[in-house]
Amino acid sequence: MDDNQEVINNIASQHLGKAGDGSVVNPYVTPDSVDKTLLVPIPRYLNRTQYDLTGDEFYGFDTWHAYEISFLTENGYPINCVAKIVYDSSSEFIVESKSLKLYMNSYNMAAMGKTKDDAIRLARQQMELDLTEALGTDVELYLHDATQGRVSSEFPVQQYDFEMLDDAVEDIENVAFDAYNEDPAILKIDVDPWSDTFAVWTPSLRSNCRVTNQPDWGDVYIYLEGDKIPTHESLLQYIVSMRKENHFHEEICEAVYKRLMDVYNPNELFVTCLYTRRGGIDINPCRYSHAHLGNKANGLRNSMEFSEKTMRQ
Repeated sequence: MDDNQEVINNIASQHLGKAGDGSVVNPYVTPDSVDKTLLVPIPRYLNRTQYDLTGDEFYGFDTWHAYEISFLTENGYPINCVAKIVYDSSSEFIVESKSLKLYMNSYNMAAMGKTKDDAIRLARQQMELDLTEALGTDVELYLHDATQGRVSSEFPVQQYDFEMLDDAVEDIENVAFDAYNEDPAILKIDVDPWSDTFAVWTPSLRSNCRVTNQPDWGDVYIYLEGDKIPTHESLLQYIVSMRKENHFHEEICEAVYKRLMDVYNPNELFVTCLYTRRGGIDINPCRYSHAHLGNKANGLRNSMEFSEKTMRQ
């Protein structure tokens, strides 16, 4: 175990126990009052040093959806919401996901307001305040009322811009996928590209949680423009090589971004990972080289807009 992983395990064990030691807080015991001390911030630098990243190499943000939000009005009526949380990748910390779940659960028996609208407004204000304080950065949080149904105007990423990577790999059944630990040497340069732009997505991303070692599944979207373009085959092999990596979702996105930048030195680069829901939360990091590329993920960036979901989300 590297020193940074030991630090992360020690931080995460504040409420959750160390991975695999049997001391994790019972997930079925829900606090009866709001408790912001349950939030566990994890310093971003603990992973970035592994890839020689400082955070200044890109623009970006992290979007979280928490689907199991509930609290009460003063007369005991339960309000159910989905929280959409957005904060900048320049923040010093991320929030550990299981601690966020415990924190959100602490609202379950809390009376937040006399009316439904008051309860939603006050809960939102408290959540936004507590997360901003814990993470040391401005956090945008919006509570989407579950009784209103899903109102969506756009996909999280402009999907029509991206080719399906797996379909673009010729004779995929005869390609060797035998590397399951991240290795930039897998990435190859297309010697005869038909274009200087490359935009693909794949549902073949799998990595593992740093704390619990449980599998995390995701779709990854990559846009690259420059003189050097990846081969479809090597890029898919590289994405598959994440299969035994133990990182937080944000770290996987940054690792892919850093390796692509190092190998291809593109003029523009955009990487977004849309992870599937686990424990009632999905996490969607987005990193890009130029501010205008953030427009490719407008559906993620606006906390007040409940964007459409992909099949695997």
